[in-house]
Amino acid sequence: MGRRLKIYFDGGCRPNPGPVEVAVVIRGTAHVFTGLADGTNSDAEWCALIHALELSRDHNLGEVDFVGDALEVVRQANHALKTGGGPQPHAARLVALARELPPFRIRWVRRAQNLAGVALAARHPR
Repeated sequence: MGRRLKIYFDGGCRPNPGPVEVAVVIRGTAHVFTGLADGTNSDAEWCALIHALELSRDHNLGEVDFVGDALEVVRQANHALKTGGGPQPHAARLVALARELPPFRIRWVRRAQNLAGVALAARHPR
């Protein structure tokens, strides 16, 4: 069995709450989405995960690992997948998308290892 493709996702707001921006990195290519609705950093992380799932579906990428650095969102998303929903407004969209995709995993990594986080940080040099 080969290694699964890793799709990195990250989202944020500047300020928080504020306009949401997200990045998804697939095979080294960053897909950045701006001009999304206002929300919190948590909303932005959920939006990033949902965009990652949509890109995976649209590009027919097969079984993948979705990798993000927001531990709370990773935990909530995995819980929503196990239970079929959750209190988060984004959980229903996640569960609906999961029905359209091959099996996948949602995993956590440290911020420095998240290529999508690196892509977002590059948009806002300090």
